[in-house]
Amino acid sequence: MANRQKTVYCCSECGEETSNWAGKCPSCGSWNTLVELKLDAPSAGRGGKKLPAPVKPKKVSELDMSAEIRFGTGIGELDRVLGGGAVIGSLVLVGGAPGIGKSTLLLQMCGSQELGCRILYVSGEESERQLKLRCMRLGIDSEDLYVLAETDLDKILSGIDALKPELVIIDSVQTIADAEISSAPGSITQVRECTMRLMRLAKEQGITIFVVGHVNKEGSIAGPKVLEHMVDCVLYFEGEHSTSFRILRAAKNRFGSTNEIGVFEMGQDGLKGVDNPSELLLSGRPENAPGTCVACVMEGSRPILAEVQALVSSAAYNASRRCNGLDYNRAAMLLAVLEKRGGLNVSGCDAYINVIGGLSLDEPAADLATVLAVASSFLDRPLGLDLAAVGEVGLSGEIRSVSMLNQRLAEISRLGFRRCVIPAHVRDEIKKPPELCLLPVKNVGEAIAAVLKRD
Repeated sequence: MANRQKTVYCCSECGEETSNWAGKCPSCGSWNTLVELKLDAPSAGRGGKKLPAPVKPKKVSELDMSAEIRFGTGIGELDRVLGGGAVIGSLVLVGGAPGIGKSTLLLQMCGSQELGCRILYVSGEESERQLKLRCMRLGIDSEDLYVLAETDLDKILSGIDALKPELVIIDSVQTIADAEISSAPGSITQVRECTMRLMRLAKEQGITIFVVGHVNKEGSIAGPKVLEHMVDCVLYFEGEHSTSFRILRAAKNRFGSTNEIGVFEMGQDGLKGVDNPSELLLSGRPENAPGTCVACVMEGSRPILAEVQALVSSAAYNASRRCNGLDYNRAAMLLAVLEKRGGLNVSGCDAYINVIGGLSLDEPAADLATVLAVASSFLDRPLGLDLAAVGEVGLSGEIRSVSMLNQRLAEISRLGFRRCVIPAHVRDEIKKPPELCLLPVKNVGEAIAAVLKRD
């Protein structure tokens, strides 16, 4: 009896599978993202299937941990995001928009002298000559780096079996294909099956594999969202093409935290890790300019200072709101609180809020800095270069406490700030830096009065 195929529909945005097609995904709510996927059904019934040999499970106490399971990649910011280094036998997905720097980062990792292992770089997008030119531009000349320009998965696995590398880079997963599958390269079927075989190889032979995945504006069916449930770690490379800063985030990590970020700067010689991102992001601040305030947010265990700028002007027609690096709904809420509780008539004004450096501030600790920046622009009075603000703003206008306040204050003082607006009701005991003057406030009105003297 011929094998029957089961048809399911998979969402390209969230990976949800349904038995029936619909215009809207029932899980994430995206429109026109369900794509048909055919699965091969088993040829024999349950009674005719031969069971494999019995496998004896092991106790947790019997598992061998004598060998080191992590190794450094040679890039400090990448090791930070991975949780201290790459794990042997793990499958890591590096996603991001085309041209953001994913291939550059992984190629620089291959050229690191600290790896000390045999590396295979598989490229399905570039020829061997193009890879050589890129290695020359980045200054990479390693004797342990091998290159394979191939898109057929069987040939790639054959090359891995012949070379026996400890580290494999697949660039990218959308270009490789399994010859036994009739779907085109980049389809959901090809991407899932190829990734599954790579994951099986990584677990069985203890090979660390980095897989590159592209994300486009249309939400491509070959995007990393389909693979997030299969891989061990998902890294997203973010940043604007117009700026030189790049941020590496962990959306999923089975072997570490997902709160850490890595900051890079793109230059002519490739990517360079930024050990002190706060100092770099605050460079070039305008002097005595209204509408700017510094906030301190926590990215994992690292405090980062970010400059929030606001521009408030009278609206000729309907008032408009624009935000870059800050959630639009939260910015609208802060503007409403500022008018109701702060006494500033901003409802009839155009408001533009921007976070310098391409950062995205999703932590409530940046609320107070945003409110003060808008108030400074509305009153056209500068806050001063030595002022920072940390605090969450509630709907009643109260300033609430934030976590890890001592680490934030230490970073603010280290970078030369002399004044800091903080919540009056702090939960933990404050260790005040000796050179920092604290301005405790209870609500938005007190915060504006403390730093902006109104007529």
